[in-house]
Amino acid sequence: MALSEAAKPRIVVVGAGPAGIRAAEILAAGGLVPIVIDEGERAGGQIYRRPPPGFTRPAEVLYGSEAAKAVALHQTFDAMAAAGRLVHHPRSSVIAIADGRLQVIGDAGARWMSYDRLILATGAMDRVMPVPGWENAGVYGLGAMQIALKAQGAALGRSIVLAGSGPLLTLLAVQLLKAGGQVAAVLDTTPMRRQLRGFAGLSARPLFALRGLMMRRRLAGIYHAGVRLERIEADGRGPVAVLWRDGAGRNRRTPCDAVGLGWHLRAETRLADLAGCDFAYDETWRQWLPQADGMGRAGRGVYLAGDGLRILGADGAEVAGRLAAAACLQDLDLPAPDTAVDERRLARLGRFARGIAEAFPWPVEAAAGLPDERVVCRCEGVTAGELRRTVDFGGGEVNRVKSLGRVGMGRCQGRYCELAAAEIVADGAGHACAAAAGRLRGQAPVRPAPISALVQDVATDG
Repeated sequence: MALSEAAKPRIVVVGAGPAGIRAAEILAAGGLVPIVIDEGERAGGQIYRRPPPGFTRPAEVLYGSEAAKAVALHQTFDAMAAAGRLVHHPRSSVIAIADGRLQVIGDAGARWMSYDRLILATGAMDRVMPVPGWENAGVYGLGAMQIALKAQGAALGRSIVLAGSGPLLTLLAVQLLKAGGQVAAVLDTTPMRRQLRGFAGLSARPLFALRGLMMRRRLAGIYHAGVRLERIEADGRGPVAVLWRDGAGRNRRTPCDAVGLGWHLRAETRLADLAGCDFAYDETWRQWLPQADGMGRAGRGVYLAGDGLRILGADGAEVAGRLAAAACLQDLDLPAPDTAVDERRLARLGRFARGIAEAFPWPVEAAAGLPDERVVCRCEGVTAGELRRTVDFGGGEVNRVKSLGRVGMGRCQGRYCELAAAEIVADGAGHACAAAAGRLRGQAPVRPAPISALVQDVATDG
């Protein structure tokens, strides 16, 4: 028997990327009207970010070989919203979770929103390693450069150096070149022999892996593997060159006016932390990840999907979104779709993701060995040396080091510095692994918020 409107549970989905959209689709098919909260103007997430209305570049240019998937997701979400099958809150951020409620800030101000079940599809962000000079203006994350390209058709620089490691390094370089941008060099810190270690896992998606190799071929002459980044030279206006050593140890200097940095991705987990999810350190990804069962159940009425749980990419996020929504329906004793095919697909995508992690590892030794003068926390200006001096007093635990040295206390709450800081603390304390240093605890507000949102009488929605 169909539920009456009053009897329908309130399901909130945070994030309108591939995972959030597919979760909302399954929930709507089950007769529910999910509430979708997203920071973007339009649904699509970071990977399928949409430009403003009237933007003339076609989907094939914006998303390349993924254009059909992107358009299908956009159309699915827009159709559900137009038909009233979901409630969409764009340009809105969840900054706190407490007692079955979300504190949301958006165009209408701040309010508390209650929920019966919560699906977190918060995605991932750049995993960045400090490089001398990275604190200068004109140095961006790879993701920020990609957002500017997709959302505004803008290349953040006239002569760009991309550095780091991981699939996004190659993808962004190709996207910039196709858009008419000038990429002076693509500097991959992972040696080619190490990249081949992930081959077994990559064979789980041979066509996808082949597509990546074809992209790499387009970068002939500007792509360099196994490099060592020395520093980013800058003047008062921004970068002027990147100094690096090639695989043979030769000193190189590449002039530029913008730099993009990124070492694959890190899961966005702050809301999962506030929601009470358990965490465990993943040695392969070298980061703390929230724990859930195979369908995304994380306990306490919370479900996790997409890169905020496991870094599986856009295709994996779609599958995980469907599974999380199906789990939610099952737990509510409502009709749910069969999940056998998606569970097998997720396992295959997981093998591929592990292959990526093996092929493009986080540079542990480079992070632990950062020189004392290197700025680790850009928000607070904390150097590696200042971090090391706090280790003896902080007991080799990152939250104590944070309280003594302010690392991770800035606007980003450690999103950019936490992983490198943990390696430094662990090394200084003699720990065998960064896991022993612990993880920075999430705190509200998880995003920068206006003071008015924190001191006003906040309205309650439900």
